[in-house]
Amino acid sequence: MNQLILASSSPRRRELLAKAGYTFEVRAADIDESLHASELPKDYVQRLALEKAQKIAALNPEAVVLGADTTVVVEGEVLGKPEDHADAERMLRLLSGRTHQVYTGLAVVKGAEHRIHVETTDVVFRDLTDEELATYLASGEAMDKAGAYGIQGYAARWIPRIEGDYFNVVGLPLSAMVGLLGESVFSAA
Repeated sequence: MNQLILASSSPRRRELLAKAGYTFEVRAADIDESLHASELPKDYVQRLALEKAQKIAALNPEAVVLGADTTVVVEGEVLGKPEDHADAERMLRLLSGRTHQVYTGLAVVKGAEHRIHVETTDVVFRDLTDEELATYLASGEAMDKAGAYGIQGYAARWIPRIEGDYFNVVGLPLSAMVGLLGESVFSAA
């Protein structure tokens, strides 16, 4: 495969990509991540993933560039990364006792060619106590994650089940990603 570039600064994505056996560089793309009016969550993450990958691919036309974006949706509300402690608490209270969806958009770009995919996973949260919320928020873990939680951390204790790809909830659906990277247009050396 040609040089692979991950267009994301997410430490979780870097870790998963490395554990999956890929050699890659990281070049985070700085784009406007605002949600457009009337934009559906699926379209939102797909658009952001593609914009990230295309921005880095424009500077590296011979490379294969992987872009990804993850968001959490509960009762129709898109939850990105919390702005502050109060926003993180608001998000976690919305998730408490409910099933929500995690969407990750993937985009693989090489030159003018691209492939995209959106993965969706349902996540069930049990009811959270005020004490659990306070402990979690004090840890700081909530602040850099969509929906204010990470399934691979402390919040795992709140999730009795999921339906779909676990790695999607972490931020990089590996099986779907391998499929996109394996398509013939990208695998030619």
